[in-house]
Amino acid sequence: MAKLQVTYDGDQHCTALKQPQSKTVAIDCPYSGKGEELSPMNMVGSGLASCMLISMGTLASRDKIDINGTSVEVEIEHSEKRIESINLVFNMVQAYSKEERQKLEKAAGFCPIKSSFHPETDISIEYKYPE
Repeated sequence: MAKLQVTYDGDQHCTALKQPQSKTVAIDCPYSGKGEELSPMNMVGSGLASCMLISMGTLASRDKIDINGTSVEVEIEHSEKRIESINLVFNMVQAYSKEERQKLEKAAGFCPIKSSFHPETDISIEYKYPE
């Protein structure tokens, strides 16, 4: 189980600390804070995207498929009460074979964070491969 400690630092700013590694992430409110750091909404989007990439990476490592450099563009739409939709665009670094594409895309779907959202949250995923 991951253990985090999040501390409110004042001025709409928090610091998240992961133990025992002592890794920190600064978090700001984009509306009333300084907006200089990641927002809580950014953290949700980056958590989903990185989880899906790591799931792909597990398969890629096993099957010796190079996905280094693959990136994900994340857009989140929300209301005052909840996340309405998350749009993910995977920018793949290689064209890959049809079989490799299917494997990688299926692996991304095994991310446990993806299945943790409210059922009404629309998650759209697009994969862009170079020609």
